[in-house]
Amino acid sequence: MTIDREGPVPPYLQIAAVLRTRIADGSIPPGRRIPSLVELEAEFQAARDTLRKAIQVLKDEGLVETVQGMGIFVVSDGPKSD
Repeated sequence: MTIDREGPVPPYLQIAAVLRTRIADGSIPPGRRIPSLVELEAEFQAARDTLRKAIQVLKDEGLVETVQGMGIFVVSDGPKSD
C-alpha cells in the first residue's frame, strides 16, 4: 500500500482510512488484533509516529482499543458513542 505524501490528506489520515476500511469490511474482524507497528511500518513505509497517530484516530473513533501487553484490537461491540 502506497501513501500519497504529496496529497492534501496527511499520511496518518490515509493510513487510518485504510485500516478503518479493513475493519468495516471484515478484513480485520471484531476481537482481532490489528497488525503491529512493525508490520504496518513495512506495509506503509511510514514512520512509527505517523502510524501511532493513525491508530490514535481509530481509538478516538472507538474502533480499536489497546490491551496491555497484547496489542491493539478491534473492539467487539462496534464503535462506542460518547
